[in-house]
Amino acid sequence: MFNPKTLFALNKKDQDAIVFTDANGEIIRLTSADFESEDTFRRWKSWYMKRLNEEENENHTYADNTLSLDGLPEALTATPSPEIVIERRVERKKRIDYSAETVIRIKGQLTEKQFRRLWMYCVRGMTEQEIAVREAVGQQRISKSINAAVKKIKKIFAAGQ
Repeated sequence: MFNPKTLFALNKKDQDAIVFTDANGEIIRLTSADFESEDTFRRWKSWYMKRLNEEENENHTYADNTLSLDGLPEALTATPSPEIVIERRVERKKRIDYSAETVIRIKGQLTEKQFRRLWMYCVRGMTEQEIAVREAVGQQRISKSINAAVKKIKKIFAAGQ
């Protein structure tokens, strides 16, 4: 967004002066009367405007490609403590290990075909028809195989094996 109070805006608005701020933040205006000639003033004005324009473009590039944290809830900007990060990693590792153990248990109870078809259906997201085409069998055979596998898995978990 264009800020009318920037040095670039002030200099663009006031073509007859070079506007800048001193070390105390005071606005200083230099006119052609402060230079030896009108030509010298115009060269300095041109050079200064070029620098201000480059700086303005850099600021816009930065602002256009970043997100201000102002106004965001604190929970979104907070950095978790190292303990929480480690705790989350440990929990994630436990979930991954549990998932791997569960897949191994399931695989041990199903036939190779049932496991392969169930994997393509559930994990890869393939349709029964896509699996049937891949295995050169009818879609009904795939459907029955997957349903039988699901029934076996339900039995396994119902029995608590």
